[in-house]
Amino acid sequence: MAFLDANPLAPGHTLVVSKEPYRRLRDAPPEVAGDVFAVVRELAPVVEDAVGAEATTVAVNDGPAAGQEVPHLHVHVVPRSAGDGGGPVHAAFDGTVDLPEERLDEIAVAITDRM
Repeated sequence: MAFLDANPLAPGHTLVVSKEPYRRLRDAPPEVAGDVFAVVRELAPVVEDAVGAEATTVAVNDGPAAGQEVPHLHVHVVPRSAGDGGGPVHAAFDGTVDLPEERLDEIAVAITDRM
């Protein structure tokens, strides 16, 4: 289901939530996660058009360390326009992490091994 955010970052800021009370994306069964993102895909251009936005930021704060304040899986659909004061996801961090190639390879293997 989807509804307008009570504390919007921009006009039309919408939340897409799972009907079932899953805390995080990792807790939702694949079909539920797929359904949530199918709604996001369908809704984002509709919201953009409704408010005359040029683009959309789609975001999930997945867990308290990522800024999740409500312990229920939800996806933010935030309409965006040039000069709106928002930034890319990279703006949420102080900078990039400089990792040696060997560490990148280790991380890639650790991810692949868990898939």
